[in-house]
Amino acid sequence: MSISLISLIFLPIWINMAQIQQGGPDEKEKTTALKDLLSRIDLDELMKKDEPPLDFPDTLEGFEYAFNERGQLRHIKTGEPFVFNYREDLHRWNQKRYEALGEIITKYVYDLLEKDCNLKKISIPVDATESEPKSFIFMSEDALTNPQKLMVLIHGSGVVRAGQWARRLIINEDLDSGTQIPFIKRAVDEGYGVIVLNPNENYIEVEKPKIHVQSSSDSSDEPAEKRERKDKVSKETKKRRDFYEKYRNPQKEKEMMHLYIRMIQREADVKSKVTAVALTDSVHNVWHQEAGKTIREWMRENCCNWVSSSEPLDTSVESMLPDCPRVSAGTDRHELTSWKSFPSIFKFFNEAAEAKSSSQKPALTRRSHRIKHEEL
Repeated sequence: MSISLISLIFLPIWINMAQIQQGGPDEKEKTTALKDLLSRIDLDELMKKDEPPLDFPDTLEGFEYAFNERGQLRHIKTGEPFVFNYREDLHRWNQKRYEALGEIITKYVYDLLEKDCNLKKISIPVDATESEPKSFIFMSEDALTNPQKLMVLIHGSGVVRAGQWARRLIINEDLDSGTQIPFIKRAVDEGYGVIVLNPNENYIEVEKPKIHVQSSSDSSDEPAEKRERKDKVSKETKKRRDFYEKYRNPQKEKEMMHLYIRMIQREADVKSKVTAVALTDSVHNVWHQEAGKTIREWMRENCCNWVSSSEPLDTSVESMLPDCPRVSAGTDRHELTSWKSFPSIFKFFNEAAEAKSSSQKPALTRRSHRIKHEEL
C-alpha cells in the first residue's frame, strides 16, 4: 500500500464526517460510529505494511559500494554509480537510505583527512571540561607554528562536515569535486599550514528527559465517570499524535534535544591576522547578520566571492550588496563552485600574500572594489 493511497483512505472519511456533523441526532450517532471505526484501525500495522523497516548498513561494504581509483563511488558487483531510487514509489525510504550512506561518507572523509592528508583530529574547545559538549577540527602538524602562512577551510551549511564541500558530489561525482582534499594537498605543497573547521558539528544530541505529567484523575474533584472519559480521550489523542510522529519520522525512536558547543567570536584577531578570504557561492548577508561598518570595509578589501554563473571563470558579477567583490566560478551549479574555482582561489591567495609583503592589495580585489564603488 503506497503513502498516497493512505491519504486517499483518510480524506473521504474526514469529508464525510464533516458533512454528517452538520445534521441532527441521527447524524451524530453516525459520527460516533465512524470514530469508533477509526479507533479500531491498527495504525501501527498499517504503517508497517506501507514502508519497509529503515534498517540500513553502517559500512560502505554493507551497501555494496566502494570508491574506485578515480575516487568515484561504484557498486562493487555491477560497477554502476549510486542509485537513489532503489525502491520505486518509496521516496522517503530512499531518502533515509541516502542519508544513512551520507553518514558513512562523513566518517570515510574523516579517515582520509587523517590517513591521506596527514591531519590531526583536535578536540575543541581546547579548555573544555570533562562534562562539557565538545566538537573537533583537523589540523596539519605545523598549523600553529608555520611562520609564513596558514589556510583555514570552512564548509557551507547543511549536512556536510569537515573535509566536505558537497555530499551530493561525493556520492554522484567523485571525491575531488566533493571534498576539500585537493585544496588541502595543494596548500601543503605550497607551504601552508592547514586547519579544517567543522562548523556544522556545533552541538551534540542527547535524549530529552521525560517529564511526568500528573493525570487529571489524581487530583480532581470531578465525578469518577467524567474523569475516566477525559482520560480515555487524552490517551486516544496521545496515541494518534504518537502515531503521526512515528509515521512522519519512524527513525526517531527517542525524543532528542541539542546541547550547543561553546563558541568564541574574535573580530579583531580575524581582521588583523587574516590576509584573504575566498568564498564560494556564499549565502551570507551583511545586513541580516548585523555586520558593522568596519567588518563591511574589511570584507570589501580582503574577500572575494566566486558565485554560480554561466559567465567564464573570474568574470565580474554584479551585486546589489557592496559586501565584497563577486566573480563567476565558471559554473551555474552551486555545489560545483568550490571545485571549478579551485585554481583561481589559489591565485587569489598568492596575490594577496605577495601584496601584503609589499603593503598592497591584490589586483583582483582592488579592481572589483573600484567597479563596485563607481556603480554605487
